[in-house]
Amino acid sequence: MTSFTSLEQSIEKFFAEGPAAIGNANALAAFHQLRDALEAGSLRSASPDENAPTGWIVNAWVKRGILLGFRLGALEAMNGNHPDGGSILSFVDKATYPARRFVPEQGIRVVPGGSSVRSGAYLAKGVVMMPPAYVNVGAFVDEGTMIDSHALVGSCAQIGKRVHLSAAAQIGGVLEPVNASPVIIEDDCLIGGNTGVYEGTIVRSRAVLAAGTILTRGTPVYDLPNNKILKAAATSPLIIPSGAVVVPGSRAIQTELGKSLGLSVYTPIIVKYRDEKTDLSTTLEDLLR
Repeated sequence: MTSFTSLEQSIEKFFAEGPAAIGNANALAAFHQLRDALEAGSLRSASPDENAPTGWIVNAWVKRGILLGFRLGALEAMNGNHPDGGSILSFVDKATYPARRFVPEQGIRVVPGGSSVRSGAYLAKGVVMMPPAYVNVGAFVDEGTMIDSHALVGSCAQIGKRVHLSAAAQIGGVLEPVNASPVIIEDDCLIGGNTGVYEGTIVRSRAVLAAGTILTRGTPVYDLPNNKILKAAATSPLIIPSGAVVVPGSRAIQTELGKSLGLSVYTPIIVKYRDEKTDLSTTLEDLLR
């Protein structure tokens, strides 16, 4: 595995300098090295670690490097040139974070229609992006994953192999605080349409989130098969177990006023764990790749 010890030291040094690093060619060179490594997938903002309590470790210095890039970059017009002299699309953003460009040899499909991948994000071979969709800096999207229309992969989010992010799925991002865990979707998950996964939630492999499911750090999840309630703790995020099938639900408010008005609040519910029937229902996704 590539060692980034020297790069880490440089990033930490220039980040600690604050605004004094602006205009420093060495600081910019260190940032570009970090951005290139993120795009190549050789460096990640969060990495699998079997010895960590959640199975993942946050590389806080990488997040500091991403933030350093924002500090070092000046606003710049980023216009796609059209043969007739006009502009296909026009953006104004930090010069350090232009949109990524792709070539067929990478084996990544970015279908026309307004999708964008920010530099510093990694997309593996076999990834498909349907328009419009967006992948932000520091994100890692592994092999065979589909990012469907209107889906968002936020900054530093980690998406595993063969995941389907259905239409309008929102995977939240996080850069600050730098020690905070990003959202993690592990291998072979099916994320339904109009879902939202935020605030460092971890969705374990093969889980299914039904359309409209919302998961946040403050969301209790009711695990009916195991008769327990899943919650985030002070030092760990909400974790959806492997193979869990989660659907939107509600629970009655138990206060006197809540009872009298017949009120309830949103509650995600694990109704079952993935079985052969559930697997068969997701084989259609292979036809879309």
